Amino acid sequence: MARAGVTVERLTQVAADLADEIGFENVTVTALARSFGVKEGSLYSHITSMRDLRVKVALFALAELADQAGAALAGRSGNDALVAFANAYRDYAKSHPGRYAATRFSLDPETAAASAGGRHVEMTRAILRGYRIPESGHIDAIRLLGSVFHGFVSLETAQAFAHSAHLRDTGASWSKILDALDATLSNWPSD
Repeated sequence: MARAGVTVERLTQVAADLADEIGFENVTVTALARSFGVKEGSLYSHITSMRDLRVKVALFALAELADQAGAALAGRSGNDALVAFANAYRDYAKSHPGRYAATRFSLDPETAAASAGGRHVEMTRAILRGYRIPESGHIDAIRLLGSVFHGFVSLETAQAFAHSAHLRDTGASWSKILDALDATLSNWPSD
């Protein structure tokens, strides 16, 4: 009876849930088979390899995060858009640590091009247009935002700020960092 519930979509969803519980890197076919109450071999009619499973979870997480970021951005521009976008990333990483880790999984160029990663780039470009950053500066600004968002969230979820928590709340630091990014984007250097 358990096999009737195993589909590629369900397998991906359960693997994503499992990633949030035990960490993306700790998801195995064995653990997944245990979740479904089936033998490992039966899952290989839905996935070709462990890498295939990881790619499926990565694509799922990228799409889910793009949906949440897009909803947060709706109707916003300038600093409001930047803050909404950044908070969507931070909230997703804190709520779904395994899925967030999956968004960083290395995809081959063809798969990456077909993924929701492009939606993330387009949303970021829309924010940058609100700051009147010329198209020629978009890649640098996108890399800056991605580095800051990912760096802060990675340190925060790893409890790396614990040593200074008594000095300042991480939420207050996050807000100050977003203010600094707003100032930077508002004064973007010309080429």
